[in-house]
Amino acid sequence: MPSRSSKTAVGKRDSAAQPHVKTLTDAKGSNYPPGRMLIASPLAVQDELATVPAGRVITAPQLRARLARRFGADYTCPITTGIFLRIVAEAALEEARAGEVPVWRVVSENGALRATRPGGAERLAARLPAEGVAGVRRRSRWGVDDLAHVALTG
Repeated sequence: MPSRSSKTAVGKRDSAAQPHVKTLTDAKGSNYPPGRMLIASPLAVQDELATVPAGRVITAPQLRARLARRFGADYTCPITTGIFLRIVAEAALEEARAGEVPVWRVVSENGALRATRPGGAERLAARLPAEGVAGVRRRSRWGVDDLAHVALTG
């Protein structure tokens, strides 16, 4: 089997470093306080997404908190988690597995879907009703109608 180019999303996902915890002794900004910060991996993000059941969504901060607990960290880097989420979504499209990796279940804190994900927010919102989650369009943004009802806790 030929090796995959690291320029593809599949190559990026499969060749990324393993998750590791970095100890910050000084704050590096409001999102990076002193403590044990997890730098996840695309595969760790993909594995965590697999635990979100149909009919539920998870906010990005909840996803990061779950990853941090799983790896014994205080928090998870928000920047790399967002990058890894996009890599996971793009890899699923490359492998024609977009319906198997539930990136549409990750929403922002206010319930909005990210338009920057592959396929865009409208395509992601179209997947939610099949799972019993009401997706709505507010002005120019797609999101979840009742975040309190469908969001996972913790």
